[in-house]
Amino acid sequence: MTSSSFSALPLSPAQLDNLAQMGYAAMTPIQAQSLPLILEGRDLIAQAKTGSGKTAAFGLGILHRLNPAQWAVQALVICPTRELAEQVAAELRRLARAAGNIKVLTLTGGASARPQVESLAHGAHIIVGTPGRLLDHRDRATLDLSAVRTLVLDEADRMVDMGFFAEVLDLASTCPASRQTMLFSATYPDTIRQDAGGLLRDPAMVQVDTAHVAGQIRQHFHEVTDDRRFEAVGRLLLQHQPASALLFCNTKAACADLAAWLAHAGFSALALHGDKDQRDRDDVLAQFANHSCTVLVATDVAARGLDIPALPMVMNVDLARDPAVHVHRIGRTGRMQAHGLALSLCNADERHVAARIEKHQAEPLDWVALPPPRAGKAPEQAPMVTLLILGGKKAKLRPGDLLGALTGDGGLTREQVGKISITDQVSYVALDRRIAHQAFPRLKNILIKGKPQRMKLL
Repeated sequence: MTSSSFSALPLSPAQLDNLAQMGYAAMTPIQAQSLPLILEGRDLIAQAKTGSGKTAAFGLGILHRLNPAQWAVQALVICPTRELAEQVAAELRRLARAAGNIKVLTLTGGASARPQVESLAHGAHIIVGTPGRLLDHRDRATLDLSAVRTLVLDEADRMVDMGFFAEVLDLASTCPASRQTMLFSATYPDTIRQDAGGLLRDPAMVQVDTAHVAGQIRQHFHEVTDDRRFEAVGRLLLQHQPASALLFCNTKAACADLAAWLAHAGFSALALHGDKDQRDRDDVLAQFANHSCTVLVATDVAARGLDIPALPMVMNVDLARDPAVHVHRIGRTGRMQAHGLALSLCNADERHVAARIEKHQAEPLDWVALPPPRAGKAPEQAPMVTLLILGGKKAKLRPGDLLGALTGDGGLTREQVGKISITDQVSYVALDRRIAHQAFPRLKNILIKGKPQRMKLL
């Protein structure tokens, strides 16, 4: 038994078995440092980078204090974005498998409130949501927080950046004073430090190394001129040919322009920014996650909460003005034990920004010449195409239903069907690009659970 073993913790045998089935062989540094404190019931401020395993840390703490027999909201997790909330809820459901009938409900904007009200009326143990929608339900009296035992603020620094923190404090004031409160944040700015005193009682402070493991992320900086910036992006993508890449721009307009430029140049590229409505955002994220799109161009806020486990490359098309944001961006690649590549473009006027990043990282930047143009070289297409089915969890559809119909009456092989993702209203199925379009006329006429379903290729 070692301090990095989950068996060193006061967890049930069923939960230890569940963790083993989930592939959790040993605790990550944030889990090893925070879980003993969390399980003791201590309030906690934890600073750790994205991908460090913090969701499992606070999730195990929530489940440790939860009474499955009590049908009341016993835990509230507040997240800055819908994407992060969905990701956290999915992980909590996996962790809760060992505890029996635990209901985890997601309450976020961008979706109709009516189905959420109906779900709340049936009761829930754990609520994961975004501040605006949570306040909406509280003010309608459809969300009762009087039995909350555990309050978690996830990615608190982003909620400050996005102007949500006053709403978070309002929600916290509704929860019982006797609760356990945990605050997780990649950075710990003074704005949070000032408010933490009113939120937490004698909190323990845990800080794991927020820098990235040396050698795990290879960084290159490339000098460009603004008029050739998009061309430089194309050259670098052709040189490295990543299976998937996340590109950061500082503005919504730059995101849209670059994605359009790349698509015209033959890349499988899509944009994610705040001007897209929620349905479009969901469509884009599904395509990127299931390898129907190779390049995602995003702003920092839009990319928050993305959970792409294996992301080989990140590119800063525009440098982040804040060195801490730069570190957070490049931390999207090289997660857990994987290796990653982070490329950054910089014009002459941005040299002072690069210098701040260099000082923050305390190591010299690696400046590399741009690769030459590759005449006649065509970008590789994404290997999959996404089939959108206009029915989801509300229609009682499950992955097995979709796979069975597609490989039965649809005539596809299991190997031609990739990732299946089901939301409340729609389902996304990745299909092998080589057969998707020729198979679609047949697929759109199949029955799923005995009923026709409207569908289209994205």
